[in-house]
Amino acid sequence: MPGLDLPHHGVRPTITEQFHAFDSQHPWVYRALEQLVAARLATGATRVGMKALFEALRWRHPHGVKGLNNNYTALYARRLLDAHPEWACAIEVRRRRSP
Repeated sequence: MPGLDLPHHGVRPTITEQFHAFDSQHPWVYRALEQLVAARLATGATRVGMKALFEALRWRHPHGVKGLNNNYTALYARRLLDAHPEWACAIEVRRRRSP
């Protein structure tokens, strides 16, 4: 993908590889998502949708989230849950079909 430093295997990078490249080059996105989840839960929300959070980021930072792919929602959700297992009742994840 243009602008992302991805490993070259002679094949297209997986979504997971693309995610890790994006995440390492844009660490503020994870921190912003983390803050959005915490803020929503603090206001009494019982469910938090990752796609809604992505749209909130796009709305707040229209020029700063180039490359934020909707394919990354599940990967960010899992990363957030790894760091905040107490959020498991608010963030739904499904079984992964691919690595």
